[in-house]
Amino acid sequence: MIPVAYHLVHIGFGNMVVAERIVAIINPSSAPIKRLKEESRESGLLIDATQGRKTRAILVMDSRHVILSAIQPETISSRFEPQSELEERDEKGPTLYPVRA
Repeated sequence: MIPVAYHLVHIGFGNMVVAERIVAIINPSSAPIKRLKEESRESGLLIDATQGRKTRAILVMDSRHVILSAIQPETISSRFEPQSELEERDEKGPTLYPVRA
């Protein structure tokens, strides 16, 4: 089996999503986005990661899932690492930390 490294993005309250699967990060204020949210809820594709707080960002995934987040879209998008840093880390291999006995 070939090991696959996923880049996870923190979307609030300890929740993470795979960065490569995110299609869009959008503000939930417009009417079409509110309809998208309701249609996803009805079809069972809505994931609420707000922990009861106000929805500030909606993430659309490549699997058609819609994820609600209580963090601003700008904050989530700033958590993506530049692709060049990811490639450098992949070339070097995993970071190993010494463990004291």
